[in-house]
Amino acid sequence: MADSARAKNDNSKMESPSVSPLSGREKPQQSPGSRSRYQVSAPGHCFRKVTLTKPTFCHSCSDFIWGLIGFICEVCNFMCHEKCLKTVRTVCSCMAPTLVRVPVAHCFGPAGQKKRLCCVCRKHLEGNTAVRCEVCELHAHSDCAAFSCGDCRLCHQDGSQDIDSFPHHWREGNFPSGARCEVCRRTCGSSDVLAGMRCEWCGITTHAACYLIVPPECGLGRLRNMLLLPACVRICSRNFSKMHCYRISESCQNELDNLEELDRPTKECQPATTPDSGKQVLRVFDGDDAVKRSHFRLVSIPRMTKNEEVVESALRAFYIPDDPLDYELQDNDQQALHSDDVVNRNGTPDNKAIFKENVPEAWLLRAKPQETEVLKIYAGWLKVIVAYISISKNSTVDSVIKEVLTQLGRQDEDPSSFNLVEVYMGSKQVQRQVLTGQELLLDKLQEIRKISLRQMNQTRFYIVESRNQVVQVNLLVERLPVQLSKEEYADLLQEHLAMKSHLVTITHVYGNQGAVVLQISCFSEAERIYMLAKDTSVSNQQLTSLVLPEIMHNKLPKGDSPLLVFVNPKSGELKGQELLYGFRKLLNPHQVFDMTNGGPLSGLHMFREVPRFRVLVCGGDGTVSWVLGVLEDIRHKLVCPEPPIGIVPLGTGNDLARILRWGAGYSGEDLHHILVSVDEAEEVQIDRWTILLDAQEITDDGKENCFLEPPKIVQMNNYFGLGIDAELSLDFHHARQEEPGKFNSRFHNKGVYLKAGLQKLSHTRNLHKDLKLQVDKQDIELPSIEGLIFLNIPSWGSGADLWGSEGDSRYGKPRIDDGMLEVVGVTGVVHMGQVQSGMRSGIRLAQGNYVRITVTKPIPVQVDGEPWIQAPGHIIISAAGPKVRMLRKSKHKQKQQCASLKEGRSESPSSSDGGH
Repeated sequence: MADSARAKNDNSKMESPSVSPLSGREKPQQSPGSRSRYQVSAPGHCFRKVTLTKPTFCHSCSDFIWGLIGFICEVCNFMCHEKCLKTVRTVCSCMAPTLVRVPVAHCFGPAGQKKRLCCVCRKHLEGNTAVRCEVCELHAHSDCAAFSCGDCRLCHQDGSQDIDSFPHHWREGNFPSGARCEVCRRTCGSSDVLAGMRCEWCGITTHAACYLIVPPECGLGRLRNMLLLPACVRICSRNFSKMHCYRISESCQNELDNLEELDRPTKECQPATTPDSGKQVLRVFDGDDAVKRSHFRLVSIPRMTKNEEVVESALRAFYIPDDPLDYELQDNDQQALHSDDVVNRNGTPDNKAIFKENVPEAWLLRAKPQETEVLKIYAGWLKVIVAYISISKNSTVDSVIKEVLTQLGRQDEDPSSFNLVEVYMGSKQVQRQVLTGQELLLDKLQEIRKISLRQMNQTRFYIVESRNQVVQVNLLVERLPVQLSKEEYADLLQEHLAMKSHLVTITHVYGNQGAVVLQISCFSEAERIYMLAKDTSVSNQQLTSLVLPEIMHNKLPKGDSPLLVFVNPKSGELKGQELLYGFRKLLNPHQVFDMTNGGPLSGLHMFREVPRFRVLVCGGDGTVSWVLGVLEDIRHKLVCPEPPIGIVPLGTGNDLARILRWGAGYSGEDLHHILVSVDEAEEVQIDRWTILLDAQEITDDGKENCFLEPPKIVQMNNYFGLGIDAELSLDFHHARQEEPGKFNSRFHNKGVYLKAGLQKLSHTRNLHKDLKLQVDKQDIELPSIEGLIFLNIPSWGSGADLWGSEGDSRYGKPRIDDGMLEVVGVTGVVHMGQVQSGMRSGIRLAQGNYVRITVTKPIPVQVDGEPWIQAPGHIIISAAGPKVRMLRKSKHKQKQQCASLKEGRSESPSSSDGGH
């Protein structure tokens, strides 16, 4: 049934629409009374003249309205000049369902901090009562969202239609104020009003009066060869919400549910009458479902108002564009007002209201019975020119199918090969129901209207070809025990999930990662396993399950290299959530993965058959190492085993990103520019190293007695440290584990490092006495040092050059792909501080490609910033096989970005707001 909700819509006579609605309580809808109307060519609007008391901008041309007179739509708050009335092309919010091509539900989550306007009531979003779609640019108040329709971007095929054309997907407003119209080249954006149109695929912007001139076919813009085209992605999504399909964290949905619970109207939220204001406030329900859920709209009317005017106000409150004469209001006793009734008559002999003491609080808006009804049957999915066929007889579904086929000129085809589908285009969920052959359609129409008038306004009937669709749901189940066989995983899942073996097949096993991919041929079984797996623990590990789409690699355009994006929202300053949101807007959301929801394996498995692709990792050095580690494990299962990898630095140090020219850290740069830089980046190779840590008891004479713990193997990309350097990293790691919420800025993180360093100023360890070093089978005599560091890249400790730039005939110039490690020592915290300030460099000790270290006492160690205490024993560092392909930002793009950042600082916050 319809998910009823309220919407803010205050059409106050003296208020400008640019004024934000009050958060929290519902604002009443005003009756139009007997004022004049101004009809325009754009459907749905009902304009009236208003006197302006605040600065106001025109929603059509976005210019300032000079003077005191403006024209406002009483339904959607569209405001314009008198001169713009004739050129208005933006349809009213109540007509949005009529513009939908293919219904697609939205994925609503809490709105961000940027200034936005509601796409339904056109007012500013303020406070915590706003939501935004995680896939498209729809922003709305939480109680306006229910009055939007399912017009999100179509990002995949689900078997119900084939994508053979790619039209623009237009969304109004909420883009940078400096944007220019593609047609007339004049400025078309605005941060003050909802104005202008933007294609959510190619990004072109136009005026609302110009976008109809733009050719309908979308070219997908500058990022076309990086996009995962919707025609190449298939997912069987029935029974799964859009949040599940896009792997969007359930925390977003939980926050949204809590928000809606706070906004839900109750009987105590507003009084039924307001004597002092001379207004009457009525609670209006749009059907039986709203009465059951106690979801109503508040309609404010003058005390002396005719029934037709009350009905008109109620229809506008529910964004229903129909004729008020076709509807009536009923009180709780199901008695309707007559057309000449007045809701509150002040003028009777006893000067009392016509309803004795009080006007009834609750009213039910109903459609009047009609002698003749017209039903539209849409044929859009049959690829015909005609949009719909009108049916006026109360015929059965079977007879309607025959009649529609006849009118479409397809009477020779078998009617039994077609179905009539009822589609409810809800904003949160698009519901499809195949109608049975003997159902009477007009009776069905009346039934829906009785349940919910708003639902009827968002319901369509489609004639579609019936298909024997093969159900194939792919689930990735992770956090299982590692290194088991396929049969052992099958037995384990059978034990915990009670899988039906005739419906479920294990198609892929990733033993090193403790993960399997299930292919399920039944929707209900897939949903059961998905939900049960998330509540199941195996070996004290909570399982995770993800719905994965299938990339039809044979449909990928030749030469394209789609981008696989990984974002770690927990890295650095916690900017990852906005990056997730921004990349989902610019790309296909199916190619953007949240690292906290399944890790890198889900994305790499999905792209396993793509012949050529690139990877973009948004996170710190630890996140990059995580992705490289998983890639190393499953490289043999990928058609493209060595995809080049770019970085958006979100961590604290970001040393690898620095040497690849991606910067010291992300600070709000335009994401479109970042993607263009990735596309134009050059490929380089970087060495990767394997570290074997073999913990054994070592005697004073260097002999080995017994094993203390099993050998451990880790991979190293940047550097490996022992001693004081690792000890500081370990202190920072423990501090972050105790209070993770405080570590949300690079400045704070570096402050914690500094504090830990100051506490160790008097620290002496005599590290050279606790270990022996051998490089390329040659013993290296160690000076008096507190830290030993092995460098693979010329950046350490947030950009410091530990090796130094001075020439030395004993050693070659360090390179990231020379197969050599640089060995450097530091004497203590003061020395490390001097290195980071550029005053000194480290103590050069050796250069080589094979290192053996003997440790006689427990010692702090760290690999790429991940620290722990290592037991005594042997440590061996050697090359890890093939080099890793990375993306290095071109110097030209780096200079351009620096220049644009300087220009951006001089702009106002509103003009530099990126709209992503």
